[in-house]
Amino acid sequence: MTQDIDELAVLGIECFGHHGVFEFEKREGQTFVIDLALGVDTRSAAASDDLQDTVDYGSLVAAVKNAVEHDPVDLIETLAQRIADVCLLDGRVEWARVTVHKPDAPIEATFRDVALTITRRTARD
Repeated sequence: MTQDIDELAVLGIECFGHHGVFEFEKREGQTFVIDLALGVDTRSAAASDDLQDTVDYGSLVAAVKNAVEHDPVDLIETLAQRIADVCLLDGRVEWARVTVHKPDAPIEATFRDVALTITRRTARD
């Protein structure tokens, strides 16, 4: 029988990082915005009404901000994978969908956003 999985989302996490291919991106930094969606069975937390029985999204956001704000990389693909790995550290998370927005990407055109979305599952799936 397939178990129902709920979706916990935290959207619009603003971080300041020094990621990018160009030296000035690493030197000056820029804003990155992160959207998270996590596959979590929330029934035990709903029954107990206890934070210990669910994903503490406050702690998760702090860990994601730390992952974005340290150790610069060239590509948002690498950054998105790093964030997904952080999300999957909690054994209750079955999958993580991560979107990295880079609204100030160095593109010589008018544009609203550059975004990459990845979905990763735990090894047990």
